[in-house]
Amino acid sequence: MRWIDLLRMSSSNLKRRKLRTLLTILGVIIGTASIVVMISLGLGLQQSLYREVEQSGGMTSITVTGAPVGEAMYYSDGSEEESNKYVTEDTVKQLSALEHVKSVTPTLEMNSVILTGKYYGNITLVGMTHEELVRQNMKLAAGGSLPDPNSGNLDLVIGNLIPTMFNEKGTDRGYWDTQELPDIDFRKDQMFLILDQDAYFQSQSNQGAGTSGMGGSGDSGTDGASTVKKNPKKYVVHASGVIDGDINTYTANSYYVYCDIYKLKEMLQKEYAGSAIPGQPTTKTGKPYKFFAYTSLKVQADDLDQVENLAATIQNLGYQTNTNAEYMKSAQKEFMMVEAVLGGIGAVSMLVAAIGIANTMMMSIYERTKEIGVIKVLGCSLKNIKQMFLLEAAFVGFGGGVIGNIVSFLLSAIINFLTQGSGSMGLDGNISYIPIWLSLLSILFATMVGMAAGYFPAVRAMKLSPLAAIRNE
Repeated sequence: MRWIDLLRMSSSNLKRRKLRTLLTILGVIIGTASIVVMISLGLGLQQSLYREVEQSGGMTSITVTGAPVGEAMYYSDGSEEESNKYVTEDTVKQLSALEHVKSVTPTLEMNSVILTGKYYGNITLVGMTHEELVRQNMKLAAGGSLPDPNSGNLDLVIGNLIPTMFNEKGTDRGYWDTQELPDIDFRKDQMFLILDQDAYFQSQSNQGAGTSGMGGSGDSGTDGASTVKKNPKKYVVHASGVIDGDINTYTANSYYVYCDIYKLKEMLQKEYAGSAIPGQPTTKTGKPYKFFAYTSLKVQADDLDQVENLAATIQNLGYQTNTNAEYMKSAQKEFMMVEAVLGGIGAVSMLVAAIGIANTMMMSIYERTKEIGVIKVLGCSLKNIKQMFLLEAAFVGFGGGVIGNIVSFLLSAIINFLTQGSGSMGLDGNISYIPIWLSLLSILFATMVGMAAGYFPAVRAMKLSPLAAIRNE
């Protein structure tokens, strides 16, 4: 029997019992959709991780830290001692001279205060080079731009969740108290930046103490008034851009304020000339060192294969390193486990569908016993009979797989729409992601499941006695 005849007979047999065939296919549709959607959730998390890594410099990036500087805290895995060497301009030159180093850029993080209108905000100010800011791949709201390194002012890029870090002066109430965002337009409102956060809050505390202590003797005594510092300097700043997104959108940049590091460094050295800069290392007597220390360095390797060797070389120089490649390896293992668990949950539905296919095929054999006997008497080979039933089962699996994928894409779109910008889930993109390979693989899997479920019924049909089959009523 030719293949075209087998296909014609298989399809006509399925059409003969339309309702039963549709119900069987429905089981495959549910099973396929369950597997695809479940796995797509794990892949969506993985894609979000990839985007976060890209915003952190990509797979060839190495974060280099030394002795603690500024307000940022970096943690090692415990396999190495904390470095006692500071990251300075000399370090930048030293690492730039290493083989396979494409670029070295410094980063400085410090706690600061922004004042605007009746609000004040405690923010983490991150100074980076223009090159590194571009590499962060920040998505800015319409009309925004990165800080101009040639500007005479300190331009800022404001994270989209920074408004939640502002409080009202006097009441100290903010978003987390009132669930209402402050009335601030960062692109238009006048803003003042205070680089010494501790000095600002100390001055506010002293003002309150001075007011409550009016009429006293004025003696500083032991209440610390003798150590009162002058009010910290305020710098007029403006935002060149705001990270795109609302209060429910989270990205790796959402809680930070970015600026040009060299402009920030210039302002700090000018304001604190001859005295200790906040966050900078000092001697035991409190005097500042002559060098300026950075929080960290971003080292870009020229080849992904050289990242581990380059990180080891930098560690031998006395610094700590952290690579995105190491982070990705550990994260990928976790995601593989998540995807396996989610896929296993979806596979239960496919198992039920396979039982349905086997049941349908067995019922078909009982109904077509006489037909099977006739085609055997007419000379049809046992192999052809087996192929006919396997084709019917494959049609059910393939049809269910195709329709199941269509349903999967619809469900994925609905899930992404409902969870769009869900900051509570820690995602900066779609939670469900269905690549082409997953669709093709799921269709193939559904077809194979159908054939596997139809194998035993096909063997049973092949073993029927022709005479017994013809006599069967």
